[in-house]
Amino acid sequence: MPEHNPVQIEQSIRECANRIAKGVTVCANAYSAYLAADHEYDQAFARAYLAHEGPAHEKKYAAELATTEQRHKRDLADAAYRYADRQARALEAELRAWQSVGASVRQMYAVAGRGDGA
Repeated sequence: MPEHNPVQIEQSIRECANRIAKGVTVCANAYSAYLAADHEYDQAFARAYLAHEGPAHEKKYAAELATTEQRHKRDLADAAYRYADRQARALEAELRAWQSVGASVRQMYAVAGRGDGA
């Protein structure tokens, strides 16, 4: 790992914190998109289920087949949300790592020059 000074570390912490703040919006938007796609799928499934003539188990399978596009959209929205959430968690871990590096560097600077002293 390259050597860091306190100013570089503070800048990295600030940048990471800003990315986390932006990530909140990204996660919220991704989750909203997932909820909308899930709702669209539920409604399409219910319409297809009710429209099919036949026994209940047949209605279910007919509805599944009739709503593959909506289910695919929902699944893509779910994957996008989960990815955004994982990214947000990774940024939080990065922030903790920078804070740890910062604490180590501060400690190193605090004891600098206190060698054998003569």
